[in-house]
Amino acid sequence: MMGLLVLAAMGLYLLFSVVAVLLAIRFAKKHGKSNKRWGWGAVLVMYLIPFWDWLPTVAVHQYYCATESGFWVYKTLGQWKEENPGEVEKLISYNKNPSGHGYAILWPSQYELYSSGHKKITTYQMNRRFNRVTEKQDILEILPVMRTEETLIDIEKNEVIARYIGFSTGHSVAGRYDPSNPWKAWLRSSSCRDGKKHDAESWKFSLQFKGTENSMDKKLTYDLDMPFQED
Repeated sequence: MMGLLVLAAMGLYLLFSVVAVLLAIRFAKKHGKSNKRWGWGAVLVMYLIPFWDWLPTVAVHQYYCATESGFWVYKTLGQWKEENPGEVEKLISYNKNPSGHGYAILWPSQYELYSSGHKKITTYQMNRRFNRVTEKQDILEILPVMRTEETLIDIEKNEVIARYIGFSTGHSVAGRYDPSNPWKAWLRSSSCRDGKKHDAESWKFSLQFKGTENSMDKKLTYDLDMPFQED
């Protein structure tokens, strides 16, 4: 149903655009103006009304994907085990859903909002030693380009073990753009060229540090969940 409404709206806008161009040409003829200038000027205006942010969004997205995106491992599990002998066997996962029903993993989390809602940091407590921190930030307030950074942190040493950075378009942290909104579907891009691959690698790497699943997790009560807080 929504798809039909979108197609109908696009058809009406196209019809309105044709009428606007013809009226511009008629006005030019009547007042001795250049038909081409007024006609193409009207075409440009009607194009820019819905598509003004398309090319800038693509350009910004491609730039950041080329210069900042990727996945980096600063310390492997083997290296960490060598520096912390016997520690990995002591790690107990904070997963509140060890059975796997619903969400496969449900770690306690904290949410914080910054920069008038244009930046959000979510901290997932994997176990007593490791946090997985996801930071989402709008690159520009006027364009729907969002930067996502995921880091695996050894909280005892305050050391970053691995980092993933990716960029997506068509939505924003502040909610000014909604990925489910069909009216500007052409703005949506879920990731950079290798973004999904890097994100999957980051997730798989982090799971090596999650610790042993505790069958008693369901009976534990966590007070680590916090609502959104605005800085």
